[in-house]
Amino acid sequence: MELSTLWFILIAVLWIGYLVLEGFDFGVGMLLKYLPRDEQERRVALNTIGPHWDGNEVWLLTAGGATFAAFPEWYATMFSGMYIALFLILVMLILRISALEWRPKVSDLAWRNRWDAIHVVSAWVPAVLWGVAFANLVQGMRIEVVERDGTVVPPDAVADALGTASHQLTGGFFSLLTPYTLLGGVVTASLFLTSGAIFLALKTDGDLRHRAARLAATLSPISLAATAVFALWGQVTFARSALAWLPLLVAALCLAAVVVTTRQRREGWSFVLNSVAIAAAVAWIFMALYPYVMPSSIDEAYSLTLAQASSTPYTLRVMTIVALTIVPVVIAYQAYTYWIFRRRLTTKQIPAEPAGLELSELR
Repeated sequence: MELSTLWFILIAVLWIGYLVLEGFDFGVGMLLKYLPRDEQERRVALNTIGPHWDGNEVWLLTAGGATFAAFPEWYATMFSGMYIALFLILVMLILRISALEWRPKVSDLAWRNRWDAIHVVSAWVPAVLWGVAFANLVQGMRIEVVERDGTVVPPDAVADALGTASHQLTGGFFSLLTPYTLLGGVVTASLFLTSGAIFLALKTDGDLRHRAARLAATLSPISLAATAVFALWGQVTFARSALAWLPLLVAALCLAAVVVTTRQRREGWSFVLNSVAIAAAVAWIFMALYPYVMPSSIDEAYSLTLAQASSTPYTLRVMTIVALTIVPVVIAYQAYTYWIFRRRLTTKQIPAEPAGLELSELR
């Protein structure tokens, strides 16, 4: 296997790790003002993700860094073409961190309610935008090869022009918004909502657990239907490989099983199956892309291929050695944290009076 293909697979694995783990973080945040009924239940919900959310975000940083190092042309084209959307996601992630960290600092209900509202918005927006972004990769973007003086290279002259020209999104921001990409946003939002409800049912007890379980049973058919339409549409219309049917089938079977297990209140199986479904859906996206990393919807000649986007073989060799040395340690450590914080939480474990400074002490 060529190192460029290996790193394409590794980057897919990093995105799988991020979207599976951060998916339930987003889901809990999206439900924060809806599912918990009082302050103690909200604190229980926040404590379920408290030990994990910052470690889960490391997967995003690693995926971005690996893309920059292994496929600089892919990184440059994607981040410049999706600049506004990715910048908005970054702002939302910063606000979510602030909401998680600053909420308990002041013992004031209005203060906590404001940060909870910010938390909900900062969870919903990335949950939708990640789906829009990945759907654009599957569908293809209005990418052309452009010279430094702004001249668009004709499709039949792309091979000779790549030394001085680069792949650029020429369709503008609104070309990223199509019926298919908006459906992608619905898919990720529904999957994350379902994941968050299942995670709360798995990690809590009492009334909150029962409400979360009922909500998961309601949401699971919606995420199944949305994902089925999105994936079948993408596979039939945009996919470049028949092998992409395999992860699509795995995702469909797992999501169907989630519908059954959520109704049976088997939270552990539901969470595992929903996580496998998200992983399979991300695998499908990358298999549908291959051998391109950014397909062009204008002309196939303008599509950015794996070979064109790749770093030098020496860079990829060094990265492979580092990854094989460090990544297993990181995964083992993160798995250990999930094992340590595996027990359910209830309102009985939450003090009646929240900690924090009085608002008057800040003035």
